[in-house]
Amino acid sequence: MIAKINGIGMTSQRTRMRMIERLREQGVKDEVVLAAMLETPRHLFIDEALASRAYDDVSLPINYNQTISQPYIVARMIEIMRNGKQLNRVLEVGTGCGYQAAVLSPVAKEVYTVERIQPLYERARRQLRDLKLRNVSVRYADGTAGLPELGPFDGIIMACAAPALSAVLREQLAVGGRMVIPVGMQEQWLYLVERDERGFRETRLEPVKFVPLLMGKA
Repeated sequence: MIAKINGIGMTSQRTRMRMIERLREQGVKDEVVLAAMLETPRHLFIDEALASRAYDDVSLPINYNQTISQPYIVARMIEIMRNGKQLNRVLEVGTGCGYQAAVLSPVAKEVYTVERIQPLYERARRQLRDLKLRNVSVRYADGTAGLPELGPFDGIIMACAAPALSAVLREQLAVGGRMVIPVGMQEQWLYLVERDERGFRETRLEPVKFVPLLMGKA
């Protein structure tokens, strides 16, 4: 559970409620996800100079050519992955500033998140620790490999665009699990990968825009 942190002005509870109302208007229906979005202080994950835009429906820069995703896409991807079910173990590829991992914290029992850029990894780990999110584990690693030693996962979510659907990551899905992943270079689409006893099913959902998935640590 996220420690209660109130903001003022453009970071206040009223501002966050407007964000939730907007998400509902955009079609997000999962009340568990909406509650997690409401209680997660997005303004703490971005530079203070951008705090007035923290709850606008925009992506914002977080340095190192990375961004924090717009609230709609965070809520949408988590809603699709959750599919109305209780999640036990979830993997996030691309921690960034740690915001999406914080939103995942009340949604899943265990959250493992991987970041390849060391300063972002250190910042996210510190921020998540300060918020007392004890069920979130941040790893400094190459996310393209996932975390096979900790799988299988009920859900896998990727915060960067892969050039193609990842066979490595989908093998880390539990039966009944779901992976939500942006795919493509110039033209990107959000894909849902579902695993059942018979194998995998892939569904193309909607156009998106993410920073590219890169290999190796930086």
